[in-house]
Amino acid sequence: MAFDCVIRGAQVVRASGVDALAIGIEDGRITELSPEISGQARETIDARGLHVFPGVLDAHVHFNDPGRDSWEGVPSGSAALAAGGGTFFIDMPLNSSPPTLDADSFDRKLAACSGRARADFGLWGGLTPGNLDQLEALAERGVVGFKAFMSSSGIEDFRACDDGSLYRGMRVAAGLGLPVAIHAENDGMTTALSAMARSAGRTSMRDYLDSRPIAAEAEAISRALAFAEDTGCSIHVVHTSSARGVGLIRRAVEAGLCDATCETCPHYLLLSVDDMEMIGARAKCAPPLRPESERNLLAQEVAAGRVDTIGSDHSPSPLSMKQGADFFSIWGGISGAQATLRALLTLELHLPLVAKLTSDNVARRFRIPGKGGIRVGADADLALVDLSVAAPVAESELLDRHHLSPYAGRTLRGAVRRTMLRGQTIAREGAVVGVPQGRFLKPHHTTA
Repeated sequence: MAFDCVIRGAQVVRASGVDALAIGIEDGRITELSPEISGQARETIDARGLHVFPGVLDAHVHFNDPGRDSWEGVPSGSAALAAGGGTFFIDMPLNSSPPTLDADSFDRKLAACSGRARADFGLWGGLTPGNLDQLEALAERGVVGFKAFMSSSGIEDFRACDDGSLYRGMRVAAGLGLPVAIHAENDGMTTALSAMARSAGRTSMRDYLDSRPIAAEAEAISRALAFAEDTGCSIHVVHTSSARGVGLIRRAVEAGLCDATCETCPHYLLLSVDDMEMIGARAKCAPPLRPESERNLLAQEVAAGRVDTIGSDHSPSPLSMKQGADFFSIWGGISGAQATLRALLTLELHLPLVAKLTSDNVARRFRIPGKGGIRVGADADLALVDLSVAAPVAESELLDRHHLSPYAGRTLRGAVRRTMLRGQTIAREGAVVGVPQGRFLKPHHTTA
């Protein structure tokens, strides 16, 4: 058999384990996995000393095209993703302008991504009080699901859902067979605590952290789970920052109450409030970083397999929006799409679990055709990683627009030597190569 490419000599990381295998690739797909592959190949990659992971599927990025590409854009954001081993992303409906709330804004978002994305991609639609009648049109266009905020999004044109709107929207989403991604924080609690602090002139980093306690996350998750149980809607709780939140979701699922999955982010696993004191506004996010004791508990939940997916929640902004004496007014967003794989490797998680969290589970949850793990028939989306390396993150290696990573200067494990999308090299040694070739992918088997 003749192959377009054969990768030899690597340790191949799959959900089932780590094995010494050769990978045969033809027409963009994996066609053979075996200890030895015979036959000719147009390209042979010697991967001795490397581990081959499935390409990272990041279901939570804000690349902000169209309208706010001065914060981040699809070209720079997807380049960062690719350099970090990423081969697929799902772009959130905000912070683009207009946000993706109807068919027209979806078309504009798709046009902004097409021909400019370094990785394959899907799109989230928004769920707000004003667009419940647009959810079906978004489903017909091919969104993977709908994003809803239970507290302020920080963007004026993407409103948070009151309970009635969220409940009704979840009923519609259930009928369409699509999940709702939930930003779960109690708006009344966070708004009141923030207002009390600011009225007293308390606007420091610690004051901001105190205004968004774990209780606000836990209460909102509980409410979302109750709505999901009643409506039959599938939910995906994004950027869960606490072990308490994870526990609420797992108990509801194990009791058979609803279909719910849980995402957390590398920054909640690697960074704590103590780190934030040193890093500053680069590490501001919502929900915020937690104390070291809470970080450890969350990391234990991940290691135990009780978290479903990892997303970067990549949400950059210009430096000017990360400065100021009032910490409440500083933009809350982490730049992290390039660091996801290395961050998880730094935690020394079981390697097959890393593959599940960043690939297999993501593809399964959002029904992404051709993606998910290293298997015969799947797209040849691969990250070739040298695990013998541990080095500080240098700002000069960052490919996102503003290079404001909270990981800058922090030592992370692993070096992504090559990223392959459908059998083609799209990044090598931290630099993107070739032309953008990302394709838009719709989820399988929606009812719309």
